[in-house]
Amino acid sequence: MGKDYYKILGIGKNASDEDIKKSYRKLALKYHPDKNKSADAEAKFKEIAEAYEVLSDKKKRDVYDKFGEDGLKQGGVPGPGGNGGVYHSFSGDPRETFRQFFGTDNPFESFFSFGGNPMGGSQGVYFTPMDNEMEIDGDMFGFPGARPNPFRSQSFTAGSPNRSKPQKQDPAVEHDLYVTLDDILKGCVKKMKISRRILSPDGRSSRREEKVLTINVKPGWKSGTKITFQREGDQNPNSIPADIIFIIRDKPHPHFKREGADIKYTAKITLKEALCGTIIEVPTLTGETVPLHFTEIVKPTTVRRLQGKGLPYPKDPTLKGDLIVNFEIRFPENLTESTKQILWDCLP
Repeated sequence: MGKDYYKILGIGKNASDEDIKKSYRKLALKYHPDKNKSADAEAKFKEIAEAYEVLSDKKKRDVYDKFGEDGLKQGGVPGPGGNGGVYHSFSGDPRETFRQFFGTDNPFESFFSFGGNPMGGSQGVYFTPMDNEMEIDGDMFGFPGARPNPFRSQSFTAGSPNRSKPQKQDPAVEHDLYVTLDDILKGCVKKMKISRRILSPDGRSSRREEKVLTINVKPGWKSGTKITFQREGDQNPNSIPADIIFIIRDKPHPHFKREGADIKYTAKITLKEALCGTIIEVPTLTGETVPLHFTEIVKPTTVRRLQGKGLPYPKDPTLKGDLIVNFEIRFPENLTESTKQILWDCLP
């Protein structure tokens, strides 16, 4: 039956040229033998290259779609007209396919790293989170004086740099930085290590440099806050290095949901408790619990607000939002006839 090149690349038969390139880029990096040491990596790497060679070539792809792998090897269907003499014989050198696609034998030098998984971006950027308590010496990687570019604590994004000549800057590389509500309550320090390509003084060669970027997360920062490190991307001869931008995102919390400086908590109570009264112990971000006493009926629309038990306001961390308590009333699955009769007689 021959090989299923579409299945090898993990794409459908209606895939676009861009889909084919995107899939090859991802799989070739994943199974490159220099990075992947599994026993079947070499075979998969070659298979991926062969599939890409066929599907990225319009004539070969047309023949393959009509006649399969055998049709490619035989140059299509014999007879008048044929298929233009399209024959396919894989070069057998997947590294050459790789080199032609990426323009280098080792594109890994120009990537950042984040657990070995590409995060996209024009530079194939990766990130590595580091221990928050780790002390970093800027000279430890052999680039004296290297420090994260400062960013403004109010706007959190740096202004446009002065440029001595009209060069175009590479597109910014963005990375989501997930933080807990505890991080937002107290503030914290996050460290991310990057590995980038830097040019030699003469601009003719490059080497890889590792560097640590430090993000001081301030109390109360909102989800979506951006922190920009200017020109920390790869250095290229004819462009300005990209800015590295971290975007604050909230990690899910088991009890609370954030809304600005307020946090919401849903208390689950029974119908009996809702009607007859109850005491609810409400947890807070500081670890303490606050008791709420109810003698009145708790309705699905009932809301209680604990002032100052929320998150700090970013512009004034001495002030805090509220902890808003909503209620989910659990109804019984069934009732006996006698219970129904009692409720019918007692309830208005």
